[in-house]
Amino acid sequence: MSKNAPPRITQKDLMEGVDVDFSEEQETWNIYKLNDGTTMKVKLVLRGVKRLKKYSPDGNPIYIIQTQNVVRTLDIPKEIKAKPKERTIKPV
Repeated sequence: MSKNAPPRITQKDLMEGVDVDFSEEQETWNIYKLNDGTTMKVKLVLRGVKRLKKYSPDGNPIYIIQTQNVVRTLDIPKEIKAKPKERTIKPV
């Protein structure tokens, strides 16, 4: 492994890592206009953080994160939509 390569992360490293609590400072949407006319909004939501007992070559601690992608589509052109399927479960 080269001197500047990040260290390998093992199962032991994950088990020895420290869970770090956090609070949301800002979560914003990335907004994309697709070539088919659809607007897509994507947001990465942080679900968990673990600080390992390993460090990058520049001395910073290494963090492992758990995330969830939230995706919304807007302004979908009618010509690319499929016909809605009929309900298989009837409302009570």
